[in-house]
Amino acid sequence: MNEINPTFTPNVARYEALMDVVRGRLTSRAFRPDIAVPREHIEMVLEAARHAPSGANAQPWHFIVVTDPAAKKKIADYFVAEATKRAKMKMKFPTPNYRGLETAPGFVVIAADFRFVRAFPVLLDGSDLDRQYQANAERILLQSVAAATMSAHLAAAALGYQVWWVTAIGQEDAQKTLKPLLGVPDDLAIIDIMLFGIPAKPPYKRWKKTLPQIMNIDRFDMKNYMTIEQIDEWVRETRHKVMYRDEGRVD
Repeated sequence: MNEINPTFTPNVARYEALMDVVRGRLTSRAFRPDIAVPREHIEMVLEAARHAPSGANAQPWHFIVVTDPAAKKKIADYFVAEATKRAKMKMKFPTPNYRGLETAPGFVVIAADFRFVRAFPVLLDGSDLDRQYQANAERILLQSVAAATMSAHLAAAALGYQVWWVTAIGQEDAQKTLKPLLGVPDDLAIIDIMLFGIPAKPPYKRWKKTLPQIMNIDRFDMKNYMTIEQIDEWVRETRHKVMYRDEGRVD
């Protein structure tokens, strides 16, 4: 059994301070446009992103700070149109009001450079084995960008802002629409958008799984396993509740 090093004293107070920020990072989808986010705070948020870990220390991320109201409106227009298209195809996905993008005083678009898969173990010979390694390298790269984005979210929350993580932009149409608007090179891919500011209305804490539901010791606990039928039922019966309701109202 592992024993704690007697010379090591965990800093529980520091942990609790961090958890106060983590628990307080709430999603807001509408912000007060009359309260600006100063350039200094934007830089502080991205300074936190800059220190995130990444595979091979490749740091394959770029952050585009959008301040032009016209550009914000065009980006919001794209998301509104995409949500309308999804509705017409009857995807039945609970959709927020993407007009909220226009009011966000803190507006950061995150792009990734997937050419950095070369920094990870790959063969670059077009073989089946190489495709396996490249797929794994892409997962490492996406995890790296996610780590940087989450660091930025926590920094914004620590400053007292609320955030919105806009992620539904993987489609080819999104890249074709947004890249020229922001001058993003073709070699890069827009991954998501981070919005932050003072919320227009009080945010609420959304439902989270309990620790026993996600924590497994030595082996996966099969009581946490869901069949595809159970997942489909969850999508039908629960998804709409946990996405946009207060955790106290999930029933």
